[in-house]
Amino acid sequence: MATTEEKDVRELAAYGIAEAAHYLLVPRATLRSWVAGMSYGSGSERKLFKAVIQPAAKSPVALSFINLIEAHVLAAIRRKHRVDMPAVRRAIEYLKKEFGSPHPLADHKFETNGVDLFVERFGQLMSVSQGGQLAVRELLRAHLRRIDRDDKGFPLRLYPFTRVDETEQPKNIVIDPFISFGKAVITGTGVSTDIVAERFKAGESADELAQDYGCEREKIEEAIRCELNLAEAA
Repeated sequence: MATTEEKDVRELAAYGIAEAAHYLLVPRATLRSWVAGMSYGSGSERKLFKAVIQPAAKSPVALSFINLIEAHVLAAIRRKHRVDMPAVRRAIEYLKKEFGSPHPLADHKFETNGVDLFVERFGQLMSVSQGGQLAVRELLRAHLRRIDRDDKGFPLRLYPFTRVDETEQPKNIVIDPFISFGKAVITGTGVSTDIVAERFKAGESADELAQDYGCEREKIEEAIRCELNLAEAA
């Protein structure tokens, strides 16, 4: 952890909207609305969608690793579990007020039954989107298993999804703010996915790259998938 004189590298602005959206498999416009808000409608009907994540930098907008974790969790809640945004906002405000959490989506283990939003604390499930009532539900946890945390629960690493249509995926790609300046790398190697993809686009085969980097072909394919669309990586 950082000292009071040195800010934790996990809190520093490191990812632009385009890069973060790419890693998270989220449309850029959607991610921008989450971290910068957006206006919609016209004339007297114009309304404002308020940001739900406070980015590390606002001009230009840039996300920290912690913001990336927040957006990863929010993407899973919205895309997979279909929890509506008012419920998400209620949960975030509740946690900020009750627990003084500056990054609720990253600080707490969120779980959902598809309607309400929950956080596990002291071994019990609080229905934070309903004001803190205790509840027991069947929970989906695929997105939470993509985050490694330290013994205090602070995020250390994120294993981004590389396929939109699957929830159980191998952890072959990792984003670690202490490795390669937080770029996505092949797990266990430190080799950045963008370098692998560039060599692949230049004509080198997945087998050749696997041999060069001393890792399984599967990991090379995941690195390529992380950086290229599926048609290019096929």
